Amino acid sequence: MKLSPEQTFRQSNTQTIGEALSLLFHETGLDKPLYEHQLLTYWPEVVGEMAARLTYKLEIRDGVLYVRLRSAALKAQLFELRHDVVHRLNEKIGTTVIYDIRLLG
Repeated sequence: MKLSPEQTFRQSNTQTIGEALSLLFHETGLDKPLYEHQLLTYWPEVVGEMAARLTYKLEIRDGVLYVRLRSAALKAQLFELRHDVVHRLNEKIGTTVIYDIRLLG
């Protein structure tokens, strides 16, 4: 059965709602805050529950994750592992959201 030009156009331009929303978020820049929020939710999984409990503030500004810590020992450990943590967090999201971590406290 041959499709009309209108049917062919509709089929070739069909998108799921998810695809359309993803494109809209990307084009309007709304994907950045969404990715940042998702990245922060992965913090306990990437660094571990114990380390996450010693963290009391996470904030992303200009591609840098600022982390406030309650433990100097944890700060030293995370400093050594920061490049790995950056990589693992970005990998969870599937895109580069942060490029550095600053440890405070």
